Amino acid sequence: MLKFQSEIKRSVIAFLWILIVLFFFSTCKTTETKELVVTASAYNSLPEQTHRDHANIGAWGDTLKPGMKAIAVSRDLINQGLTRNQLVKIEGIPGKFRVLDKMNHRWKQKIDIYMGINQERAKEWGIQKVTIKWKVEK
Repeated sequence: MLKFQSEIKRSVIAFLWILIVLFFFSTCKTTETKELVVTASAYNSLPEQTHRDHANIGAWGDTLKPGMKAIAVSRDLINQGLTRNQLVKIEGIPGKFRVLDKMNHRWKQKIDIYMGINQERAKEWGIQKVTIKWKVEK
C-alpha cells in the first residue's frame, strides 16, 4: 500500500510540474521587431503648434512634459502596431521614445518627435527621413 501511495505522489508531482511548464510556455508571448522608414519632424507643446487651451496634452490625453522622450504618430502607423505607449527606437537618437500622441489624419508614414518647449531645437531638427523600430506581439 505504501508503495502505491508513493507512486501516486510521484505521479501527482510530475503532473503538477507538467502543468507549471505548460502554463509558463502558454504565457510567454513572442514578439517580432518591425522596422520602417518614416518622415520625422519635431514639435513643441506650444498653443500655436498643438491646441490653444491645452498645448501639453496629447491626443490620447497624456500630459507631455519637457524632457520626455515622446512621439506623435500618423494614424496609418497605429494599425501597424504603433499604438499608445508603444516604445520606439529612432535610429541615430539615443534611448527609446514612447508613443503618446497622434497626428492629424492628413499625415501618412510620419512621426513627430516631442521637444518640449525648445522651438530652436525643433527647428534645427527640421524634417528628416529616419528608420524606426518597435516590437509587436505575434
